[in-house]
Amino acid sequence: MKCNKCQSADSKVIESRDVAGGEATRRRRECLKCGWRFTTYERIEHPSLVVVKRDNTRQLFSRQKLLSGLQRACDKTPVTNMQLEAFTADIERELYGRGEPEVSSVDIGELVMANLASLNDVAYVRFASVYRSFKDISGFEKELTKIRRNRGKEKLAAKISLAKK
Repeated sequence: MKCNKCQSADSKVIESRDVAGGEATRRRRECLKCGWRFTTYERIEHPSLVVVKRDNTRQLFSRQKLLSGLQRACDKTPVTNMQLEAFTADIERELYGRGEPEVSSVDIGELVMANLASLNDVAYVRFASVYRSFKDISGFEKELTKIRRNRGKEKLAAKISLAKK
């Protein structure tokens, strides 16, 4: 693995750990030439997955593009990079698990939307505002109403579950 600082190919692994539910391995490395420490990630390479966009153009699925969008949505929230890595890995696992060579961008967006509210409400609304192209405040109000309604259902389900015990 090349050092980012001096471009030397000699490094040693200091620490390794599984991340993203075992879907990736995080390695801390140290350059043997200059002593610079850096992190690398190893992931299993999946077959190509093509994303069919709304205008029917096609492009290869980009894990990094998905992660980047989620990072923007989670900016200045308490969501950590490790949580985002795990969330992205879950979405990616679901998409590849379908066994289809193509997936629509709408399916990806809906999959993210279905799970993002449980990670962070603010990130959910930010992502929804871009994904659903809100034109005015009413779009935000509709999404907030959905969150509140789902929270009410979750609380009711929890009460019922406790009552049964």
